[in-house]
Amino acid sequence: MPAPDSAPKGLGYITSALTAPVSPVEAALRPLSFSDFTGQPKTVERLQVMVGAAKRRGDALNHILLSGPPGLGKTTLAFILGNELGKSVRVTSGPVIEKAGDLAGLLTNLEEGDLLFIDEIHRIPKTVEEYLYSAMEDFRLDIMIDQGPNARSVRLTLPRFTLVGATTRSGLLTAPLRSRFTLQTRLDYYDRATLEGIVQRSCGLLKVAIDAGGAREIAARARGTPRVANNLINFCRDFAQERATGEITQPIAARALELLEIDAAGLDEMDKRMLRVMAENYRGGPVGMSTIAMAVSEEAETLEEVHEPFLIQEGYLQRTPQGRVLTAKGYHAVGLKPTTGEPGLLL
Repeated sequence: MPAPDSAPKGLGYITSALTAPVSPVEAALRPLSFSDFTGQPKTVERLQVMVGAAKRRGDALNHILLSGPPGLGKTTLAFILGNELGKSVRVTSGPVIEKAGDLAGLLTNLEEGDLLFIDEIHRIPKTVEEYLYSAMEDFRLDIMIDQGPNARSVRLTLPRFTLVGATTRSGLLTAPLRSRFTLQTRLDYYDRATLEGIVQRSCGLLKVAIDAGGAREIAARARGTPRVANNLINFCRDFAQERATGEITQPIAARALELLEIDAAGLDEMDKRMLRVMAENYRGGPVGMSTIAMAVSEEAETLEEVHEPFLIQEGYLQRTPQGRVLTAKGYHAVGLKPTTGEPGLLL
C-alpha cells in the first residue's frame, strides 16, 4: 500500500492520524464502484441518484446516514462514494473523537468535496456532536480557546465536505443530528442467493478454489452478512488446504463450519447459548438482555448489536416491552420441545 501522501484520491485510503489503516485482505475484497457492489438495491439506487446529481452540478455530495447491523457494507459504500466522485475519504469512529479539537483537526484537513466517514456515529460525545451542527449546515466551526477571562471564540471556515455517518443503533442518534442528514437509508441482511455471488467473487479475488456447493454452504451459514461470509471463506480455505485437496466443496465447507460450531442455519455457539439459557433458566422469557448477558458471560451491547438482530429476523426470539421472549423455533434450534402454555412462549 502506498504512503498516504502518495495515495490516489477516491480509492478510500485513510489519511487521518485518528484512524487505523485498512487491512490488505479487506481492501482487496472491497468493491470500489457501484457496479461491483452486490445487494442493497434500494440504497445503491438512492446513492447513485445523489452522486449523479452532485457530479452534474459540480457540487459536494449532501450528507448521508447509513444504518444497519455490522458487516453489511456501510464502510464499503463510503469508499465507493469517494471513488465515484474522485474524492478522498477520511475515516474515523465516534469514540475516537473525544473533544472538539479532534473534530477540528479532521475537518480542517479536508479539501473541497472530500468525504468524512464516521463509523459508530451514535457514540460521539454530546459536547462534540453539537459542533457538528454548524459544520454540516454552514461549513464553519466555532471553537473556544483558553478558559476563564482569556477565553475567546475562533471561527474556522471549512471546505464544503460530505459527512457520511454509519451506525448500528440509529435509535441512539439525537434528533438534531439525524435531521441534518439529507439521506437516511438502512442496510438489510443479504439473501442467500446474493451471498453466494459474493462468496464466488471473494474466492475469485483470493484465488481460492471453490465449487457451487461450497459457495452455497458458506452462504447458508453466513447469517446474511458479507463480512461473516468472507471470514468463513478464510477458515474454509485453511481447512481445505490442511485436511483435504485444497478445493472448498460442500462436504469440506460443512466439516469446516461444524468445527467452528456454526450449524446449517448459521447459528453459532453464542446464539445457541443465548437460546438455551432463555429456555432452561427463564422458561422462554420475558427476560432482559442484561440478565441474558450475565448468564452467558458476554457484554449486553455485543449481544444486542451482533447476535440479537439475526435471531429476531430469523424468528428465534422476539423483543417485547417486558423483555426478550423465545419462540417455538428458538426452542427447536437448541433441541428442546416447547411446553404448551409455558410463560412467555410465542408459538
